[in-house]
Amino acid sequence: MPSILVTPLSQIAAAIRLHKPSHMITLLSPEHMIDTPEGIEAARHLRLGLNDVADEWASDMPPSEQHVAQLIEFGRGWNAEAPMLVHCWAGVSRSTAAAFTILCDRNPDAGEREIAMALRYRAPHAYPNPLMVRLADRALGRGGRMVAAAQSIGRGRIVAEGEIIELPLSAHLL
Repeated sequence: MPSILVTPLSQIAAAIRLHKPSHMITLLSPEHMIDTPEGIEAARHLRLGLNDVADEWASDMPPSEQHVAQLIEFGRGWNAEAPMLVHCWAGVSRSTAAAFTILCDRNPDAGEREIAMALRYRAPHAYPNPLMVRLADRALGRGGRMVAAAQSIGRGRIVAEGEIIELPLSAHLL
């Protein structure tokens, strides 16, 4: 079944070993960027250097329209024959926002709230980065519905880091 794996940095090796993803997205601060891990082709690894902030003014490297455009383009280039691994430092904010973005893009007729609720169900700790969600909502022409859906699920359970979660790609499986 096509799926997106969301994981913290500490669980990358385990996720690759267990799920054998074909594509990987890294969302880390530029000073903490990693090399492509063994088991992933470098051409199938998107590395986005951005800080986990909710407002542009809060960092010299906030999520940007360009980051979100790259994320969407990369997601559209994934054939979904094997899972895609998405991670950030803790597997809570940037990575869940990226997964939410890809799921909304790949399921244009699905309700944003339905997708957000599926994310919450599988990841009680998820708190999608609000700035990334806002930028993705605009890029995908969702008229504020992604923002409202992410806000509707709240901050989630407070954790130091998440665990490996698997999100089905198809909306009817969410």
